[in-house]
Amino acid sequence: MSNLEQTLSIIKPDAVERNLDDEIKEIFKSKDFIILKEKKIQIEKSEAEKFYKVHETKPFYNDLCTYLSSGPIVVMVLEKENAVLANRKLMGATNPKDAEDGTIRKKYGISIDKNSVHGSDSVENAKIEIDFFFKD
Repeated sequence: MSNLEQTLSIIKPDAVERNLDDEIKEIFKSKDFIILKEKKIQIEKSEAEKFYKVHETKPFYNDLCTYLSSGPIVVMVLEKENAVLANRKLMGATNPKDAEDGTIRKKYGISIDKNSVHGSDSVENAKIEIDFFFKD
């Protein structure tokens, strides 16, 4: 039985600033993700606040929103079997210091905040996050 899923991936400002977007996209492709849609955008802080609304009670919320809106980002819709879980495994732990070798955050992440990539944490949130950036 096929479990084809879609997930949202964001290449964050720290990685775009270092021109890592193509390299990171190649990693996804090498792990059999299909990039269905992608665009490079810059969002306003108010948009970042809406996107990260789920975190608004947490102490890092303001910094997170400021950071995501601090420079261009690449937003992508990735597809493959069990895409949500596969992407989270490929990204690695939120803190690059804790991330396993071979993960994107281990390789490119600078800090817990500047960890280069975002990925949806559930199938439900993937749908919400994809709709946020790719409203048709």
